[in-house]
Amino acid sequence: MPILPSEPDCLPENLLERDEALLGRWWMMYTKSRQEKQLMRLLRQHNVWHYGPLVPQRKPSPAGRVRTTYMPLFSNYVFVCGTEDESRYQAICTGCILKATEITDVEEFVSDLKQIRSLINLGVPLTLESRLSAGQQVRIRTGPFAGYEGTIVRREQETRLLVSVRFMEQGVSVKLEDCQLELIDK
Repeated sequence: MPILPSEPDCLPENLLERDEALLGRWWMMYTKSRQEKQLMRLLRQHNVWHYGPLVPQRKPSPAGRVRTTYMPLFSNYVFVCGTEDESRYQAICTGCILKATEITDVEEFVSDLKQIRSLINLGVPLTLESRLSAGQQVRIRTGPFAGYEGTIVRREQETRLLVSVRFMEQGVSVKLEDCQLELIDK
């Protein structure tokens, strides 16, 4: 039994099937930590079109009962569709957003979201895969190490990275989230 019932992750429900989804402007909203659902609640209040895929996670409680929670598939991201003056502005005014980036290839983006939504609706277990792998050169974008460059040493678990950073001609390692890193073009 879910702790709380599932909330809608898309407004309107058929957003990805509408012609307006292909013709409209889309933004990728990078939220504050654990603010995805709050942002979607506030966007629903203002009738701002959005999609933030939620997937069920089943975990046993200490008492042995299985509990279902609904977690964002893409941590810290909600996608907003509409005009810059209304949709983007309303999203930023919620106080949940750290960064808003416009999506330029809307057709491909909407196609990808349709496929993801279809997989979620089928109920198949999904695992988020990163494009970053061991040996790649990266630059840290955010946090206390912003601006440092390094090499990914190895992957740990699913979203944590161990990065070697050159500092005073010595190597140090730090665990970082994928979203904090950007690839360095060679």
